[in-house]
Amino acid sequence: MSAEHDDFATEPVEGLPETPPEGEHILWQGRPDWWALTRDSLNLGWVAAYFVALALWRFGMLVDQVSVASAFAASFPFLILGGIAAALLLLIGVVQARSTVYTITNRRVAMRIGAALTVTLNLPFTQIANADLTTRRNGTGTIALELLGDTKLSYLVCWPHVRPWHIRHPQPALRCIPDAETTAGLLAEAAEARVNAPQVARTETPRPTAVAAE
Repeated sequence: MSAEHDDFATEPVEGLPETPPEGEHILWQGRPDWWALTRDSLNLGWVAAYFVALALWRFGMLVDQVSVASAFAASFPFLILGGIAAALLLLIGVVQARSTVYTITNRRVAMRIGAALTVTLNLPFTQIANADLTTRRNGTGTIALELLGDTKLSYLVCWPHVRPWHIRHPQPALRCIPDAETTAGLLAEAAEARVNAPQVARTETPRPTAVAAE
């Protein structure tokens, strides 16, 4: 099963590029929390703080030379630019969250991601080496999936649905999902059951070859 699939066709099942095969069923589906995604993956707080710092720096440089009102008027454009940047990041966060569907079945993790270019990642449990959970106080969290060495993914294609700064070996991630701890437990149980399930292989028994009597 390939790790990447360009998904331009109509989905037979939301979040999946095709109808699950016989024996596979969906255990959980969800989307990122848009506010948490904007804050954590798009660094909304850092961007806002940057423009506030610029405005304060500009104000401090001018307040000794001109009136307080003039100094504030000169620094206020930085706050306007910061508000515009924050609004754009919020819009991107909302669009990214609404276009994303994470799916956990009894056999794999599927990630329908991308706003402009929709891509579906199909990650069978047999390709997942480890899963790492990080949570926040409000219950949202991220489940990062460490893949086996022969699975190749693009960090840029997957962003922001990847573990931050793991560029050389990208780890796709279920970013900023609500009730992440419960979802991580469900994923662990499903993966353990799938990996430990006995695999029955069918082999043909060779027929005995007749030997002519001498």
